[in-house]
Amino acid sequence: MDSLEERARRYATKAHAEAGQRRKYTGEPYIVHPAAVVELVRSVTSNEIMLAAAWLHDTVEDTSSTPGDIESHFGRDVASLVEMLTDSAQPQAKNRAARKVAHFRHTAEASGDAQTIKLADIIDNTRAIIQFDAHFARVYLVEKRVQIALLTAGDRELWQQASTIIERGIETLTQPPYRVPAAWFTRQEQKYAPPEER
Repeated sequence: MDSLEERARRYATKAHAEAGQRRKYTGEPYIVHPAAVVELVRSVTSNEIMLAAAWLHDTVEDTSSTPGDIESHFGRDVASLVEMLTDSAQPQAKNRAARKVAHFRHTAEASGDAQTIKLADIIDNTRAIIQFDAHFARVYLVEKRVQIALLTAGDRELWQQASTIIERGIETLTQPPYRVPAAWFTRQEQKYAPPEER
C-alpha cells in the first residue's frame, strides 16, 4: 500500500498534467513546483499530513479538483490544510492589492502547519522571479514581504529563508541595471496597509 504522501504526489502530478499546467517562465511540468515545496517542508518536518498537503496545495486553486475530492481521497486533515492554502475568489475586490490583502488575511488565519507550507511555497516561487520577470518582481516581492509578516505561526527556519530571499531580491532591484528607488518599495507597501494605517 502506498503511503499518504506517495498517493498525494501521484494525484497532484495527474491533476496538474490534466489541467495542462506548466511553470510560467520555464515551461516545465507544473509538478516541479509542488515537488520543491515538499522538499522545503521536509527539511523541517516529517509530518506526512503536511507533506501530502504540500503536494496538493495548488490542486483546488488550479485544477478541476474540489475540496470534497481532496477530503475523499486524503482525509479531513489534509483537505483542511489545502483549504487554508487555497486563494479563494474575491469578486468584490476592486484591484490586485485588494485581492491580495484578502488572501493575506486568509493565510494569516491559517494553522501553523499551513503557514509552514505557505512559506515553502513563497520561497520556491521567489527564487527565480527577478531572473525571469524583474518588472513584475518589484510588486511581487513587496506583496511577499507584507504576507510573511503575517505568517508568524509558521516554521521559524522557513520564515527566515523566505525573509532573506525577499529582502535580497528587493536589494538587487535597487542596484544596476534595475535601479528601483528604495522609496518606491515603501510606497508600494503602503497600498497593502489597512486604510487606518495609510
